[in-house]
Amino acid sequence: MTVQQERVSGPVRRNETALVGFTVATNLADGVAKIVLPLLAVGLTDSPGLVAGVGLALTLPWLLASLHVGVFVDRNDRRRLAAAANLIRLVVALGVLAAVAGDALSLPLLYLAAASIGLAEVVADSAVGALVPAAVPRERLGRVNAWIAGAETVANEFAGPAIGGLLVGFGAALALGSSAAAFALGAVLLALLAGRFRVSAAEERDSGGDRRPGSVRAEMVAGLVFLWRHRLLRTMSLTISALVACWSAWLALLPSYAVRLLDLDPAGYGLLLSSIGLGGLLGAVLVTTVNRLLGVRWALFVDLVGTFVMMIVPAVFPEAWAVGAAAFIGGMGGTLWTVNSRTLAQMIVPDRLLGRYGSAARLLSWGMLPIGAGLAGLLAEIVGLTGAFAIFAVVAALPVVPFLMTVTQSDIEIAQRRSELDHVILG
Repeated sequence: MTVQQERVSGPVRRNETALVGFTVATNLADGVAKIVLPLLAVGLTDSPGLVAGVGLALTLPWLLASLHVGVFVDRNDRRRLAAAANLIRLVVALGVLAAVAGDALSLPLLYLAAASIGLAEVVADSAVGALVPAAVPRERLGRVNAWIAGAETVANEFAGPAIGGLLVGFGAALALGSSAAAFALGAVLLALLAGRFRVSAAEERDSGGDRRPGSVRAEMVAGLVFLWRHRLLRTMSLTISALVACWSAWLALLPSYAVRLLDLDPAGYGLLLSSIGLGGLLGAVLVTTVNRLLGVRWALFVDLVGTFVMMIVPAVFPEAWAVGAAAFIGGMGGTLWTVNSRTLAQMIVPDRLLGRYGSAARLLSWGMLPIGAGLAGLLAEIVGLTGAFAIFAVVAALPVVPFLMTVTQSDIEIAQRRSELDHVILG
């Protein structure tokens, strides 16, 4: 049996509302932080590499701690872990606020705060991703994932940056305080979830699991092995690794690019960044239609096209409207990928492995976030901002042929039918 709650309409509706509300609140906070921290760094240094270091610190935990967090998620109550991580982000935001108010801000402090928020994000996202199948019925996973993905992109990439840019115009303290309040709200919303969000000891024993302290490494390996042996999931993870590196580079380079090449103020920078969210909103609205008309394979492929456009336009056409339009296309493709890949994984992966699989997949994909940010900063110092964007445009094009050769609609349909059969047998 998988971890399940009682499937009645009242709890299901409450869970869906709580999950979407949590996503909106925490991603608003993340979107504001995404604006505030780099802009605070711009005020402390003229080096694009050092500014990009903030993005590196925010994302490095995905590379260093992802596998360990996955084991932790599968061993503990996933809702409590997500709530605790949100409270940590609240404390860190208040700490940066105190440093700004006391005129004690420094680059090392910004890096430490970014790394702490990043580590808490790893825990929260891994825990919430693993508990979704226990919170909503299987037949509603696609719809709920679309709502969650839409909320993520709109809040994190549209409303959060736009609000963050406006708030920074009134003062960094107001922006940081708003971010802290949103993290607190997210923790409250998680408390409204109904159901059981921890793998039972009986299920773990039935599946051959070992809860002894010395088995952490073996559990981490189990998640990696499952991902690597599944051809469809493996190919998708390797493809998104290249795309995530490009997105991370884009986000790391954009603060310096927007201020120095586009001559934007904080509000304008926030609006530019929010173009991703508008595209993501359209992707969330259209995902069902796109899947029906094109199939899941081509819906996923839209992300490859969109990411390439995001990279090449800043390299060859440094105009704010063009960069914003490219970000809109990239945001739409990113949401189409997120909804479909997330739903496929939740249907295919056994519940007892969801935390470890999710962390293994994020190690290969989101683990590229710090690498992309770090390379972006280094390349910006060597070849300039537009040159760095051009190099990452090449990176975005690399997965196209391997993806088309190995990810087919028939493979996706076979995996879906097999998971449905497994669910009937186990359910």
